[in-house]
Amino acid sequence: MLSAMSSQRGKFFQVTTFGESHGGGVGVVVDGCPPRLAIEPDRIQFDLDRRRPGQSRLTTPRQEADRVEILSGVFEGHSLGTPIAMLVRNKDARPQAYEDMKDLYRPSHADYTTEAKYGIRNWQGGGRASARETIGRVAAGAIARQLLAEVAGIEVLAWVQRVQQIEAKVDIDTVGLEAVESNPVRCPDAAAAAEMEEHIDAARRRGDSLGGVVECVARNIPAGLGEPIFDKLEADLAGALMSLPASKGFEIGSGFAGTLLTGIEHNDPFVVGEDGRPHTSSNRSGGIQGGISNGEPIVLRVAFKPTATVSLPQQTVTRDLEATTLEAQGRHDPCVLPRAVPMVEAMVCLVLADHLLRQRGVDVLPPLT
Repeated sequence: MLSAMSSQRGKFFQVTTFGESHGGGVGVVVDGCPPRLAIEPDRIQFDLDRRRPGQSRLTTPRQEADRVEILSGVFEGHSLGTPIAMLVRNKDARPQAYEDMKDLYRPSHADYTTEAKYGIRNWQGGGRASARETIGRVAAGAIARQLLAEVAGIEVLAWVQRVQQIEAKVDIDTVGLEAVESNPVRCPDAAAAAEMEEHIDAARRRGDSLGGVVECVARNIPAGLGEPIFDKLEADLAGALMSLPASKGFEIGSGFAGTLLTGIEHNDPFVVGEDGRPHTSSNRSGGIQGGISNGEPIVLRVAFKPTATVSLPQQTVTRDLEATTLEAQGRHDPCVLPRAVPMVEAMVCLVLADHLLRQRGVDVLPPLT
C-alpha cells in the first residue's frame, strides 16, 4: 500500500506547503499563528525576493517575481488566529523544456525514487521535489520571524560560509544582514565572496555546479526552548534543515570538529552574566544542552551538495532500462547556496516559533488597543 506524501511540519506552529514547480502556483497554509500578530506583507516579500530565481548570473535565469498573495487569516494588518493561506503564482513555467527527460532518470534527482515509491511522478521540473516548493517555507518562515521578534526579540541570520574549498572568515557575534546582502553570493566576507563568485561563475560556464556550507546564528534565544528525548531542539532543527533540497549534512556548535577535543577542552564553563543569570563563557554547545536552549546564541551549519542538474554528459537509464546519455538543458542554479540562505533562516524560524509556542502557550500577544 502506498503512503500519502507528508507536506506538514510543526506541532503548535504548523505549516503545510503545496504546489508543483511548473503547475499553477505554490504556497503554504500556516495554522497556529497566534492572533493579534502584526503581519507585514513587505517583510514576507523581502525574504521571497532573496529566495527568488533570476537574481544574478549565479542563479537560475528563470524569471519569477514571486509576488505573494495572502488569501486568509489576516485582517487589518493582524493575524486572526485562523489559518493563514499564502499563494505565489508561477509565471515563467516552461514544462515543455522537460519533455525530452520524462522517460529517463536524471542522476541524483528524485525521479527514480519518487516513481519507485508512488508509481507516478511529475516530470515537469521535478514537481514537489523541486526547490520551488520552498517558497511556501520561506513565506511561512517570514511570519515565524515576525512572531519571534515580537514575542522574544529573537533574530535569525544566515550566510554562505563556504563554497567548495573557499571559506569565509565571519565574526558570528557582529555579522549583520547588510554585510550578508552586500554581494550576490550572500557571504559577509568581501574577499572570500569575490573568490566564491568567480568560482561559481566558472562552474556555470563549463556546465557544472558547486556545493558548500551555509552557517546560521539565532540570537537572543531564551533558555528553556526544546524538550528532552525525541523533541530535542537540535533534533528538530536537524530534521527541518535536512528536509531542504540538496542538504546533505548538519552541524551545531563545535559539530564534527568537537570530536577532536577532550571533555575538558569542549565543555562550556558557566559564569554569572550581567543580567544576573547563568551564561557560558564559550559556546561549543551551540546554544543547546540536553536538547534545550541554554540562552546562548544557537550556531549551526548546513552542507549543500552541488546542484544535480548539469549540462555535462552523464550516464543514466530510461524507464525501459535502456542505457542513455543525458546532457541536461534548461535553467538551473550552478550553486544553490546564495538562494539557500533565506531557506535556512526560514526553517530555523519555523522550528523556533513552534518551540516558543510550546513553551509559552499560544496566546502570547497582548490585546489590541
